[in-house]
Amino acid sequence: MAFCSNCGADTMGGAFCPKCGAPVAAAPPPGPAPGGYAPPPGQAPGGYAPYTPPPAGPGAAAGMQENMASALCYILGFVTGILFLVLQPYNQNRVIRFHAFQSIFFCVAWIIFRFGLSLILSALGFGLGVLFSLLHLFIWLVIGFGGFLLWLFLMWRAYNNNPLVLPIIGPMAQQQAEKM
Repeated sequence: MAFCSNCGADTMGGAFCPKCGAPVAAAPPPGPAPGGYAPPPGQAPGGYAPYTPPPAGPGAAAGMQENMASALCYILGFVTGILFLVLQPYNQNRVIRFHAFQSIFFCVAWIIFRFGLSLILSALGFGLGVLFSLLHLFIWLVIGFGGFLLWLFLMWRAYNNNPLVLPIIGPMAQQQAEKM
């Protein structure tokens, strides 16, 4: 509770006294506690230090960590691969560029492979009927699931800083990552 220094009335926390209208002086800064103890500079009374945010970890100034950016290169195929090749702090990192190029090449090779397989299976199954249709469906499921598992494995290895270099695509991606 604060009291007016002019008339002694309760100011109810206001800037002016409600009884006489005199301005209420600001409370003096806290002095040493009884017994002569004063908190050190930068420390609040009561022994609690003010909150300071933790220091930024390595790579915080450049955005996300290298392993996270490498794994995210694969998430949407060639779209995120191109995105990480264009974004400024990431296109300077050779490891992220490798994963971006490998993601692009893997996606394009997967599209070409699926198209070619579709042509072959369609040509073979043109006159074979229902039995081949079931076999055709089974082949698509097995190959699609295998591609999905390979995609997940590429992301997992990139996140763990242990890149998987695919047989034909990997060396091309390494060569492109070195050129930039």
